[in-house]
Amino acid sequence: MAKKHQKHAKLTRPELGHFGRNELAILGTPCGEIKKLARTISEQLSSLYKIAYVDADHKSADDESNLEGSSLSYGNQLEYVDKIDFHRFDQMGELNTFDYKKKFIDQDLVLVNGNHFEGNRQILVIDSRKSLEKKLHKLNEVVIILYQEEEMEIPEYLKTHIQNWEKIPQFQVSDTPSISSWIQKTLEDREPSINGLVLAGGKSTRMNRDKSEIQYFGKSQKDFMFDLLASTSDRAFYSVREDQTTPDVTNEIVDTFTGLGPYGAILSAFRSNPNTAWLVTACDQPFITKETLELLISKRNPSKVATAFYNPETEFPEPLITLWEPRAYSHLLHFLSLGYSCPRKVLINTDIEVVHLDDPTVLKNVNTPEEYEEAIKILG
Repeated sequence: MAKKHQKHAKLTRPELGHFGRNELAILGTPCGEIKKLARTISEQLSSLYKIAYVDADHKSADDESNLEGSSLSYGNQLEYVDKIDFHRFDQMGELNTFDYKKKFIDQDLVLVNGNHFEGNRQILVIDSRKSLEKKLHKLNEVVIILYQEEEMEIPEYLKTHIQNWEKIPQFQVSDTPSISSWIQKTLEDREPSINGLVLAGGKSTRMNRDKSEIQYFGKSQKDFMFDLLASTSDRAFYSVREDQTTPDVTNEIVDTFTGLGPYGAILSAFRSNPNTAWLVTACDQPFITKETLELLISKRNPSKVATAFYNPETEFPEPLITLWEPRAYSHLLHFLSLGYSCPRKVLINTDIEVVHLDDPTVLKNVNTPEEYEEAIKILG
C-alpha cells in the first residue's frame, strides 16, 4: 500500500486561543458593562500579570474624525507614536488571527469584549438586556457565570446549550474580588510545566574530547546533569546531533536547527514541545548543583520571556543555565529571522527575570584541558 503523501511537516502547535495563551471573552451584557468589568479585573490583577484588553470602537469607520490628527489620514499604513509613558501603534488594513497571536504573545491574560470578538474561553454574564440566542456559537467553553443585579435565573436556552452549567463557578458581577481571585487561581493552575534539557550535542573542539562524557562525579557529565534536571523538572531530555541518537530512546531531542549551536538546540526543544517551559543547561558546567537549579526555579517569573542568572564575569545574563518560558519560542524565531543566533542577545533584549547568585563561580564553564585540570583541583 502506497504511503500517504503529507504536504506539510507535522508540527506541534502552541496552545493559543484567538489572541493569546489565556483569554477570556466576556459576553451577555452591554459593551459599557463589559469594559467596566474588564477594567476592574485588570486593576486588581495588573500587579501580578501582564493583561491586555480587546475591544472595538463603535465610531463608524466612515467618520473622518476617526483619523483626525493621525498621519494615517495622509496615506500612511503604519504610525508609531512614543507617548513617553506608553507606546502606540496605529495600523491601516486588516488583521487576521495570526497577526493577533504575534502581537499578544507576551500577555499573560487577554480580556476580550465578546460582543465583538470570540475567545476560546468565556465569562458569561446573565443580563436580560442582552440576549445571546443568536450568539450561542461563541459559548463553547463557559468557565464562569456572572449575574447582573436583580438577575436570579439562567434562561432555559442557555441551560440547554451549556452542558453541566450548574457545575460552573457563579458569582454576582459586582463581586469583583471573588471573580479576580478565581481568575488568578485559574492562571496559576495553567502555568506551564517545566522540562529539562541537557545540551550534549556540541563537538568539544577546544577540549579535544567529548566534554559530555567527562566524569567529575563517577558518571558522564551529561548523565550527571540529566539526573539533576530529572530531579528538579517534570521530565528531562538530552539534546543531541542526529549522528548521536540512540535507537528506541525517548528522552533525546535531535537538533533540527543545525549549525546554530545551543540556539538551535533550544529551538528544537520548543519545536518538540512549545507548550512547556525549558530549563536548559550545558554539560560543561561541573559546578552546577541541584540547589543552583532549585534556586533558579524558585525565582521563576512565568510572565517574563525567561529567568536567568546574572554572570558578573561577562556582565550579562547566563544563557546556558536558563529557564525559557513558552513565549520565548516566538522571540527566538524572531531574532533568528533578523540574522541572530545568540541566546544571550535574546536575553539582553527581551523582558526577563534576572537572578543574582551569592557565589557566581558555579556558572564557570570548562572548555579546555587547562580548565579541566583546574576544575579537578577545585572539586577535589
